[in-house]
Amino acid sequence: MKHIKKIIALSLTAVFTAIGSGCSDLKENIYSQLVADNFYNNKTEVLSAVLRPYTHANAWVTSSGQHGWWRTSELTTDQLAWPTKGRHGEDGGQWKRLHYHTWTVDDGMLNTAWTLMYWGMSLCTDAIENLEKRPVTSMGITETEKAAYVAELKLLRAFHYIKLMDMFGNIPIVTQIGIPAKPETRPRAEVFAFIEKEIKDNLAAAPKHSQQMVGRMSQAGGYAMLVELYLNAQVWTGTARWDDCIAAANALINNTAGGQNGAMALDPDIFAQFNTTNNNSKEGIFSIAYEFQLANSQPSWTGDFFHFQQGIIEGHGRNGNDGIVVVPGNWTKYEDADLRKRGWFHEGPMVRFDNGQPALASGGNEYSGQQIVFVDNIRKNKVGSTLSNMSEGEENSGVRFFKYKLGNQLAGVRNGNPVAALATYNNTDWNVYRLTWVYFAKAEALMRKNNNVATAEAVQLINDCKKRAFSTADFATRQYTVASLTMDELLEERGREFIFEGFRRSDLIRFGKFHTASWWDHTPTNKADLQLFPVPQVQRTLNENLKQNPGYL
Repeated sequence: MKHIKKIIALSLTAVFTAIGSGCSDLKENIYSQLVADNFYNNKTEVLSAVLRPYTHANAWVTSSGQHGWWRTSELTTDQLAWPTKGRHGEDGGQWKRLHYHTWTVDDGMLNTAWTLMYWGMSLCTDAIENLEKRPVTSMGITETEKAAYVAELKLLRAFHYIKLMDMFGNIPIVTQIGIPAKPETRPRAEVFAFIEKEIKDNLAAAPKHSQQMVGRMSQAGGYAMLVELYLNAQVWTGTARWDDCIAAANALINNTAGGQNGAMALDPDIFAQFNTTNNNSKEGIFSIAYEFQLANSQPSWTGDFFHFQQGIIEGHGRNGNDGIVVVPGNWTKYEDADLRKRGWFHEGPMVRFDNGQPALASGGNEYSGQQIVFVDNIRKNKVGSTLSNMSEGEENSGVRFFKYKLGNQLAGVRNGNPVAALATYNNTDWNVYRLTWVYFAKAEALMRKNNNVATAEAVQLINDCKKRAFSTADFATRQYTVASLTMDELLEERGREFIFEGFRRSDLIRFGKFHTASWWDHTPTNKADLQLFPVPQVQRTLNENLKQNPGYL
């Protein structure tokens, strides 16, 4: 995948070079038709257009400052929150509205999520239209390459539709730029059928899966989308598709989903999928790729997760806005013997990476000049308050994100031992789909087919994943059985395994708990309509053909 990342960097350079040289000719007709007439003249330019939607992916995942689908998928749930901490994080109450499920049709964050996904979709469609209308001889590519590029882009566009359908349900289906100008809302079941057909129609022509393709949409990515579609089909269409979910999952698990250059497999190391060389993992299916050394492309999700002083704690120089924390109580759901408990989170006193000395808070906040100590509560300890809610936090409140490792830019000390600088720091890719998630999806489908009771195969699938989080001796007493793997326990283990990964909202909805369960500072709304977000009012003002979802004015 490093090769793919380098191509992305070179291709974007070609894009900007072409645009820059085109602008030297100030004739109006040339400027207005720059991409259509003066681009797609060789394979590099074609690849630039194909890769452009991937550079947009930062925004729709967890880019700091962008309200993409990830925030709506996680900050509305029982695992993650963005509480007010002292003088930081109030932000007009938007994070509280997500946590309390009190969002409105005028919430800017929902409009941004809508806009970002349709924007990304249009980037795919624009490249598709330009590729389809040109002969391969004018683009310097073969018919096979053209078909593969178009199929890849249609699969990537389908991914955007999945997330939009998940968030908003009934949405327009648009496959041409600007046509129609004001598209009508289509029923969710119709959108589902369109996505399913789009994926199936393009699987065969899409690029085959390989480690080099993990940062792009491949046949394997298409099958992963089918798994997600069928896993949620009962919610999204009213009709269960468990057998189809199992079949799509089997294509990935059994390596019949267009694999090449090495079969996909679970990582034996529970941390391998989240470090600076996770592009080499056999578990990755589709990721947002980063390449700091070659392309100066670095993870953009750090702002949301990292403390103001995160750089000195982890040795990579990246700090954040002290925003997202783990909802109190989730960290204690991990046993102490669970490697994920300490490996994926920051809790307790923090020390500097460079010398092992206490990491001190700064910036004039509550604990300025004192050691940073992350605690599993959100309350004003300094004033002796026993309250714990979205408004009572301080700088140190909440267990913190440490699942994805950026590596250390400088040499340092870890657990008293010297550690060399890491050449691959800031190269960590963000997983969208990984094989562990497919194992869990298949297990759930098997259980739901079996009247919500575990089967031996479902138990084996979950145990194959869970055993990596424990030593051999510890796992012997912690492996699941047909009796212990209940549906409630499956949801709990999904939460432990996939925390931070963007699936929690759809999981809670599928398990019937999104609007009926209480957690920490959230009480049940008992309003099923809240399983969909409202179509943003600003979009309805721009397009009167959009219908509002039930339960919203």
